[in-house]
Amino acid sequence: MNCGYVALIGRPNVGKSTLMNHMLGQKISITSRKPQTTRHRILGINTKEAGQIIFMDSPGMHKVEKKALNRYLNKTADNVLFGVDVVVWLIDGLSWHEYDDVIFKKLERAGLPVVLAVNKVDKVKEKEALLTFFDEAKNKYPFQEILPISALKKTNLDELEKVLFNLLPENDLIYPVDQITDRPERFLAAEIIREKLTRRLGDELPYSLTVEIERYEELANISKIYAVIWVERSSQKNIVIGKQGEMLKKVGSDARVDIEKLISQKVYLQLWVKVKKGWANNERALQSLGLKDT
Repeated sequence: MNCGYVALIGRPNVGKSTLMNHMLGQKISITSRKPQTTRHRILGINTKEAGQIIFMDSPGMHKVEKKALNRYLNKTADNVLFGVDVVVWLIDGLSWHEYDDVIFKKLERAGLPVVLAVNKVDKVKEKEALLTFFDEAKNKYPFQEILPISALKKTNLDELEKVLFNLLPENDLIYPVDQITDRPERFLAAEIIREKLTRRLGDELPYSLTVEIERYEELANISKIYAVIWVERSSQKNIVIGKQGEMLKKVGSDARVDIEKLISQKVYLQLWVKVKKGWANNERALQSLGLKDT
């Protein structure tokens, strides 16, 4: 069998988490339209007869490092290249961006086989433009393969899977057949809550909040989850709670449905909103909230 680690890299919001979820056939990484939704290194395990692909999702590689949170995200994105066997570089559309030159240099230093996955090809109307871009990409870097895909519509994902299995080394299974991630359920629950917050409050508070699970009780017929939503200012707390608590109720309801799907059990979810001033620019605060280097 062929088994190994595959890093998913690219700029923020190009569809890395969506790609991993569809490759696994199960939602592990949270998604939203806002860049930098992914904050952690997320491992997703895809086991087939051919072997095992262990995907490493990560925050998007970006240039700006204004706050400690941004620096943490960049460090996490860079670290994903260590200890992997293959890299999938996901790009959005048929154009290169300024920061892509930095990614090229990082890939050259890593010296790993790289597959270029051109996402959202369903939006490309002219086939000739796609072929021209592929020729340009071949001149920029010695990619092992260049594939047009659509992560959202699952276009060409079977072909991508075949390419990855062929590039991975021969090896025994690294993880059990039935394991799909290395993250515990309480971590995934916190991520789901943050996803619902980001989707409902993305215009107001895309990066000013985080979620911490204070208590997670697994009982016979129900799991009880008690979570704190941390924001940076009192005014943000009011936005999260909403008029007469309506926003918090909607977020809790959305999150509970997805958590129940994930763990296949009824969930009682209790949410609180608290203020931790400047948490996104405080190294100690980030560590206390679980945003540690992995």
